[in-house]
Amino acid sequence: MITMSKTDELAKIIGISSNIVFFGGAGMSTEFGIPDFRSADGINQKLNKRFSPEEMVSHTFLMSHPEEFFEFLFNKMIFLEATPNKGHQALAELESRGKLQAVVTQNIDGLHQKAGSEEVYELHGTVMRWYCMDCGRSYSLDFALQENGKGGVPRCVHCGGVVRPDVVLYEEALNELVLEDAIRAIRKADTLIVGGTSLAVYPAAGLLDYFRGDNLVVINKTATPRVYWQGAECSCK
Repeated sequence: MITMSKTDELAKIIGISSNIVFFGGAGMSTEFGIPDFRSADGINQKLNKRFSPEEMVSHTFLMSHPEEFFEFLFNKMIFLEATPNKGHQALAELESRGKLQAVVTQNIDGLHQKAGSEEVYELHGTVMRWYCMDCGRSYSLDFALQENGKGGVPRCVHCGGVVRPDVVLYEEALNELVLEDAIRAIRKADTLIVGGTSLAVYPAAGLLDYFRGDNLVVINKTATPRVYWQGAECSCK
């Protein structure tokens, strides 16, 4: 009896699928040294300060300690040398073939778009977009880097307000329009591939509850706290 490998099983599932959605997290980007918050190699294990990483990327911390917030952001959460890996490229290729209908990501690094993916729902926003907290003027990451290089907090050239990244901080709600689009895509999917996420962060992890398709594939370095199986099972690790 020939036993099908997990890789072959995944290839078979992709072959028979026509509406795939990929739901990913930090594990998609860690090979470039972009840390996650929860693994043994993540930010939580590398810092020993009076504030936790969660505190330092919260709305309260941005408002009360803006200098420390941006120092942490630029030093620990923005990686200019990172480029799309084979996983990002494979997903973009599946989209170009009409197999993959959407990428739903918790990452803020913009690597899916750099790889060529077009239908990307960024649940936690992105560091590629910035805006003034006072007047709403849009800015780029390049502008923020230039301003930070001058020392301190990026400021709007129009009104002088604080220019922040368009990311969802702790204590802030997800963008409702992005969330609705992600839910709609997952509901329509015949195959949902979950990769590089611990499924520990809500409400993002709860999106799996909307999946009604045939195949749920989980690819992760470590065990996840909740596992769902529907149709053909494939837990690829």
